[in-house]
Amino acid sequence: MCAETNNGEIYMAVLEGTAYWAFVTSPNTTYDPVYTVNLVVDNETASDFEDRGFTVKQMDEGPAVVIKRKVNGPNGMIRKAPTLLDRSLKEVDVNVGNGSKVKVKYKEWESTWNGKQFKGLDFIKMQIIDLVEYNPDGREDELTAMDDEELDDL
Repeated sequence: MCAETNNGEIYMAVLEGTAYWAFVTSPNTTYDPVYTVNLVVDNETASDFEDRGFTVKQMDEGPAVVIKRKVNGPNGMIRKAPTLLDRSLKEVDVNVGNGSKVKVKYKEWESTWNGKQFKGLDFIKMQIIDLVEYNPDGREDELTAMDDEELDDL
Protein backbone atom coordinates (compact mmCIF):
# COMPACT_ATOMS: atom_id res chain seq x y z
CA MET A 1 0.00 0.00 0.00
CA CYS A 2 1.00 3.61 -0.30
CA ALA A 3 1.78 5.73 2.72
CA GLU A 4 2.32 9.42 3.26
CA THR A 5 5.16 11.17 5.02
CA ASN A 6 4.44 13.73 7.74
CA ASN A 7 4.48 16.59 5.23
CA GLY A 8 1.88 14.94 2.97
CA GLU A 9 4.27 13.81 0.22
CA ILE A 10 3.35 10.51 -1.36
CA TYR A 11 6.14 8.04 -2.06
CA MET A 12 6.37 4.90 -4.14
CA ALA A 13 4.87 1.62 -2.96
CA VAL A 14 4.59 -2.01 -4.12
CA LEU A 15 1.41 -3.98 -4.75
CA GLU A 16 1.29 -7.75 -5.34
CA GLY A 17 -1.34 -9.50 -7.45
CA THR A 18 -2.18 -11.24 -10.71
CA ALA A 19 -1.53 -9.39 -13.97
CA TYR A 20 -4.05 -9.08 -16.80
CA TRP A 21 -3.68 -7.10 -20.04
CA ALA A 22 -0.09 -6.13 -19.20
CA PHE A 23 1.78 -3.79 -21.55
CA VAL A 24 5.12 -3.31 -19.81
CA THR A 25 8.04 -3.06 -22.25
CA SER A 26 5.94 -1.86 -25.18
CA PRO A 27 2.84 0.32 -24.88
CA ASN A 28 -0.76 -0.42 -25.75
CA THR A 29 -1.33 1.77 -28.81
CA THR A 30 -5.07 1.16 -29.31
CA TYR A 31 -5.74 4.78 -28.28
CA ASP A 32 -3.13 7.05 -26.68
CA PRO A 33 0.05 4.99 -26.16
CA VAL A 34 0.17 3.74 -22.57
CA TYR A 35 2.07 1.20 -20.47
CA THR A 36 -0.52 -0.50 -18.30
CA VAL A 37 -1.57 -3.48 -16.20
CA ASN A 38 -4.85 -4.53 -14.62
CA LEU A 39 -3.65 -5.98 -11.32
CA VAL A 40 -6.17 -8.35 -9.70
CA VAL A 41 -5.99 -7.97 -5.92
CA ASP A 42 -8.04 -9.06 -2.91
CA ASN A 43 -11.35 -7.30 -2.14
CA GLU A 44 -9.95 -5.38 0.84
CA THR A 45 -7.10 -3.89 -1.20
CA ALA A 46 -9.45 -3.04 -4.08
CA SER A 47 -11.87 -1.30 -1.71
CA ASP A 48 -9.05 0.76 -0.22
CA PHE A 49 -8.00 2.02 -3.67
CA GLU A 50 -11.59 2.63 -4.76
CA ASP A 51 -12.38 4.55 -1.54
CA ARG A 52 -9.40 6.82 -2.26
CA GLY A 53 -10.65 7.58 -5.79
CA PHE A 54 -8.49 5.30 -7.93
CA THR A 55 -9.76 3.22 -10.86
CA VAL A 56 -10.73 -0.36 -9.96
CA LYS A 57 -12.17 -2.58 -12.72
CA GLN A 58 -14.49 -5.45 -11.90
CA MET A 59 -13.17 -8.40 -13.91
CA ASP A 60 -14.25 -12.06 -14.02
CA GLU A 61 -11.01 -12.89 -12.16
CA GLY A 62 -11.75 -10.35 -9.39
CA PRO A 63 -11.26 -6.64 -8.73
CA ALA A 64 -8.30 -5.09 -10.56
CA VAL A 65 -6.39 -1.94 -9.71
CA VAL A 66 -5.47 -0.14 -12.95
CA ILE A 67 -1.84 1.03 -12.97
CA LYS A 68 -0.55 2.89 -16.01
CA ARG A 69 1.95 5.32 -17.47
CA LYS A 70 1.16 7.42 -20.51
CA VAL A 71 3.97 7.48 -23.08
CA ASN A 72 3.40 11.09 -24.12
CA GLY A 73 3.90 13.75 -21.47
CA PRO A 74 3.61 17.53 -21.51
CA ASN A 75 5.62 19.64 -23.97
CA GLY A 76 6.60 16.68 -26.15
CA MET A 77 8.14 14.70 -23.30
CA ILE A 78 8.34 10.92 -23.89
CA ARG A 79 8.14 8.75 -20.77
CA LYS A 80 10.26 5.61 -20.62
CA ALA A 81 8.78 2.15 -20.23
CA PRO A 82 8.46 0.68 -16.73
CA THR A 83 11.34 -1.60 -15.78
CA LEU A 84 10.51 -5.32 -16.05
CA LEU A 85 12.40 -7.64 -13.69
CA ASP A 86 12.51 -11.38 -13.05
CA ARG A 87 12.52 -13.00 -9.59
CA SER A 88 16.27 -12.35 -9.29
CA LEU A 89 15.74 -8.64 -10.05
CA LYS A 90 17.45 -8.95 -13.44
CA GLU A 91 15.95 -6.90 -16.26
CA VAL A 92 14.05 -9.00 -18.80
CA ASP A 93 12.12 -8.35 -21.99
CA VAL A 94 9.26 -10.84 -22.13
CA ASN A 95 5.54 -10.60 -22.79
CA VAL A 96 3.71 -10.92 -19.48
CA GLY A 97 0.59 -13.00 -20.06
CA ASN A 98 -2.73 -13.03 -18.24
CA GLY A 99 -2.51 -14.89 -14.93
CA SER A 100 1.14 -14.03 -14.20
CA LYS A 101 1.88 -13.42 -10.50
CA VAL A 102 3.70 -10.09 -10.15
CA LYS A 103 4.70 -7.24 -7.87
CA VAL A 104 4.19 -3.71 -9.22
CA LYS A 105 5.98 -0.61 -7.99
CA TYR A 106 3.85 2.50 -8.49
CA LYS A 107 3.54 6.11 -7.41
CA GLU A 108 0.26 7.82 -6.63
CA TRP A 109 -0.30 11.18 -8.32
CA GLU A 110 -2.94 13.91 -8.28
CA SER A 111 -3.48 16.97 -10.45
CA THR A 112 -6.13 19.57 -11.15
CA TRP A 113 -7.04 20.72 -14.65
CA ASN A 114 -9.83 23.18 -15.44
CA GLY A 115 -11.10 22.87 -11.87
CA LYS A 116 -11.40 19.10 -12.03
CA GLN A 117 -9.25 16.79 -9.90
CA PHE A 118 -7.54 13.72 -11.42
CA LYS A 119 -5.79 10.83 -9.63
CA GLY A 120 -3.79 7.91 -10.89
CA LEU A 121 -1.12 5.31 -10.24
CA ASP A 122 2.13 5.78 -12.22
CA PHE A 123 3.57 2.43 -13.38
CA ILE A 124 7.26 2.39 -12.30
CA LYS A 125 8.40 -1.29 -12.26
CA MET A 126 7.11 -4.84 -12.42
CA GLN A 127 8.75 -7.90 -10.90
CA ILE A 128 7.61 -11.25 -12.27
CA ILE A 129 7.08 -13.85 -9.56
CA ASP A 130 5.44 -16.58 -11.69
CA LEU A 131 5.35 -15.91 -15.46
CA VAL A 132 2.60 -17.02 -17.78
CA GLU A 133 4.18 -15.96 -21.06
CA TYR A 134 1.84 -14.26 -23.50
CA ASN A 135 0.96 -16.41 -26.52
CA PRO A 136 -0.75 -14.21 -29.14
CA ASP A 137 -2.56 -16.99 -31.00
CA GLY A 138 -3.52 -18.91 -27.84
CA ARG A 139 -2.30 -22.26 -29.19
CA GLU A 140 0.47 -24.53 -28.08
CA ASP A 141 3.45 -24.79 -30.41
CA GLU A 142 2.99 -27.73 -32.79
CA LEU A 143 6.72 -28.42 -32.65
CA THR A 144 8.03 -30.28 -29.62
CA ALA A 145 11.34 -31.83 -28.69
CA MET A 146 11.62 -35.56 -29.34
CA ASP A 147 13.26 -38.02 -26.97
CA ASP A 148 15.56 -40.88 -28.10
CA GLU A 149 12.76 -43.46 -28.03
CA GLU A 150 10.63 -41.39 -30.41
CA LEU A 151 13.61 -40.95 -32.75
CA ASP A 152 14.21 -44.73 -32.80
CA ASP A 153 10.58 -45.26 -33.93
CA LEU A 154 11.15 -43.14 -37.06
